[in-house]
Amino acid sequence: MWKFTITWLVLLALSACGKSPAPETEQVGRLHKMTMAFTGQPQSTLIHVAEAKGYFVGEGLDMLFQRHQFGKMALQAVLERKADLAAAAETPIMFAILKDEKIFIIANIEDSNSNNGVVAKKSSGISSLADLKGKRIGFTKGTTSDFFLDSLLNVNGLSRRDILPVELGPDKMLEALNAGQVDAVSTWNYPLTQIAQELGTAGLVFQDRQIYTETFNLVAQQDFAKKNPQLIERFLRALIRAQGFVEKEPAEAQAIMAKATGNDIKLVRAVWANFNYRVQLDEIVLISLEDETRWALKNGLTDRTMMPNYGDYIYRDGLRSVAPKAVKLSE
Repeated sequence: MWKFTITWLVLLALSACGKSPAPETEQVGRLHKMTMAFTGQPQSTLIHVAEAKGYFVGEGLDMLFQRHQFGKMALQAVLERKADLAAAAETPIMFAILKDEKIFIIANIEDSNSNNGVVAKKSSGISSLADLKGKRIGFTKGTTSDFFLDSLLNVNGLSRRDILPVELGPDKMLEALNAGQVDAVSTWNYPLTQIAQELGTAGLVFQDRQIYTETFNLVAQQDFAKKNPQLIERFLRALIRAQGFVEKEPAEAQAIMAKATGNDIKLVRAVWANFNYRVQLDEIVLISLEDETRWALKNGLTDRTMMPNYGDYIYRDGLRSVAPKAVKLSE
């Protein structure tokens, strides 16, 4: 009886101050439903950890998850209003905005300058980047694979016209290499490391940390974010808790990812250091969006002729409410 009375006194006091008690692992009361489209890629680590540790439920969220092969497909679920939130890299987000899709970037949940690479077969006569000229190179259209390939070619004196590009999904690349259908592929992890390990000494991996920084981002329809600010804040708080867990318990976080994605723990550990897992909004995503837009305009990959104001596609209010120091964007 006394415990019951004290609990209600605390709640009334918090209510009088205009505040609500911060949820812990257990949530009392009605759960709010949300649908999240995400991937089994390393970039979605914070989402996997938050789910495994019960942080979403702790924030009063009943999450329905849609697993997609890569971020472009997850983003499409939001564009088709089949999901409330998606996790995707900035390249498909850029293409969606160029098509006048009314979406918001809610937060960046990962960044990396070493996640993308080109894996080549030595037997195709490739021993250096210059040898990519005239070769068949697989890539995934409209993704970071696409942009990274052009960036790598350009800084090495080549262009898309100097190769034979072959559109491939990441799940088809190893098969295409083994069948002799392509000489090299441009992709990301986990497939990048899996393909390199499969080829062993018969393969080469080309990377360049100076030319591109990938970001993985939470995206929502603009009207959803405006109508559901509290749900956005709950989701972000769960991810921030996951960030703290990943920082303090990396070994357990790696085990969670291995179980969630069905990958060998050795593979998860092999790629782990390539990623920065943090919930933030900073200039990196705007720089990447603008760089990639210039690339799209130059290569005729869009009907647009002008750079959008990407600041109009950033939703700052959610992260500003729960972690103001994580918002490092100027207005």
